[in-house]
Amino acid sequence: MQRYPFSHFTPPLNWSLVALEDISADVSPGFANGKHNSDGTGIPHLRPMNVDRSGQIDLNVVKSVAESNGIELLSGDVLFNNTNSAELVGKTAVVSTRETGFVFSNHMTRIRPEFGVNPAFAARQLHFLWMTGYMKHRCTNHVNQASISSKTLAKTIPFLLPPAAEQTRIVAKLEELLSDLDTGVAELKAAQKKLAQYRQSLLKAAVEGALTAEWRQQHSPAETGAQLLQRILQERRARWEAKQLARFKDQGKTPPKDWQKKYPEPVQPNTSGLPKLPQGWAWASVEQIASDERYSLSIGPFGSNLKVPDYQESGVPLVFVRNIRSSNYGGEHTKFVTPAKAVELSAHNIAAGDVLVTKMGEPPGDADVYPDDQPPAIITADCIKIRCWRELMAAHFLKFAINSHIGKRQIEPMTQGVAQKKVSLGRFSSLAVPVPPAAEQAEIVRMVNEADHEAVEQLEAIELSLKQSTAQRQNILRAAFSGQLVPQDPNDEPASVLLARIRAERGERGTGKTSRGRNAKERN
Repeated sequence: MQRYPFSHFTPPLNWSLVALEDISADVSPGFANGKHNSDGTGIPHLRPMNVDRSGQIDLNVVKSVAESNGIELLSGDVLFNNTNSAELVGKTAVVSTRETGFVFSNHMTRIRPEFGVNPAFAARQLHFLWMTGYMKHRCTNHVNQASISSKTLAKTIPFLLPPAAEQTRIVAKLEELLSDLDTGVAELKAAQKKLAQYRQSLLKAAVEGALTAEWRQQHSPAETGAQLLQRILQERRARWEAKQLARFKDQGKTPPKDWQKKYPEPVQPNTSGLPKLPQGWAWASVEQIASDERYSLSIGPFGSNLKVPDYQESGVPLVFVRNIRSSNYGGEHTKFVTPAKAVELSAHNIAAGDVLVTKMGEPPGDADVYPDDQPPAIITADCIKIRCWRELMAAHFLKFAINSHIGKRQIEPMTQGVAQKKVSLGRFSSLAVPVPPAAEQAEIVRMVNEADHEAVEQLEAIELSLKQSTAQRQNILRAAFSGQLVPQDPNDEPASVLLARIRAERGERGTGKTSRGRNAKERN
């Protein structure tokens, strides 16, 4: 019961502390399916992304499958996210009539409450446990994700059960209180969305040249972006040839015929469908932009090379996908490896100024620059490192390009995977990036940072308000599940009687649980 938010709480007289299997007709996962589509044909297949952080079903992005495998959802079912990053395992939502007939992935567990157990009450309580961090504590951690099995969920996750009538009163009061809170949160998120659109428009103007159009009229470059790219590519080849000649000399060998033809030419960018660039700009691939030093373009270690037992509380820090997405490095939640392990993983080391990209996500492709105030670190699986040829590409400009519509529209068709979308390093290496003259890159970085500063401040204020709303929501839910939100009625049938009736009904059927197909109307 460690970290359980009600571990020191004595339930009201008519309440009972139970396991989910005591009050559920079914606790079971869905099915994986590699053949899905997003065109609306087939049966919607709900996945972890379809339960949002507020405990609601989100159908903004829905994948569909051809067959249901006989496990269609009913109104009143409860969906629990059983596999995800540790921070997200446990998100829970109740299924409405809108989702009746949908199916769900193996990363979701369907809980079908028995008659007398309010589905909305059950979903709210489980989601509250997620909000408090309890579900993260109960996870089994794997290399890139975490999970809570159906058995663990059914048998060991505590559940506070009030009388059926009190459940109804609690749900009604929660709807009243949370609806006002939800309205405020919706307004904050709308403002957040507008700021995100503004920032994306700013990046579009930056990487297409509109932001510096007036600046270009007043500043003629000594070297265009196209000339800069060509010079660096020639220098790259010359350095390779010099190294090869030095190696032949050290080995006492005469260079073989046509040895220059073995030069590993960087992949050319695919620019089909991309916008026209300003005069003097050029397109380059990520591989052409990367430094020619070893491991300048690399991914994190495979799972077998970096396991959870390798994590330490001090040493050389690890950088995860979540750090890149949040631009937040260091802090109390940082994991480390020993210096010896870091040497072993030196191919995956990063330093200030490296561009980091998420190679996994919905979708992948979020980019950030590793800050100057952070020590050398090791990237973990599902991260990409790009160490730019500094004379050719400013790290922050590359970040802007990858995060802009130019980067996003190229990354989307590169992604593969069913449960988790990923982009391979090989595909990502060919991503096309604009190359302005060096001075213009510097001006673009300055202008974007200056224009973005106010937007970032507004976003931070919105984030603070959202956190305060989350805290207020938790306080309301905590009161609900500790018997303090609505008064107890001594005339209510105690939860113990409800449990006895459930056990008796199961005994009469000769099974431990009710049938999978029990009518949704009967359960509500």
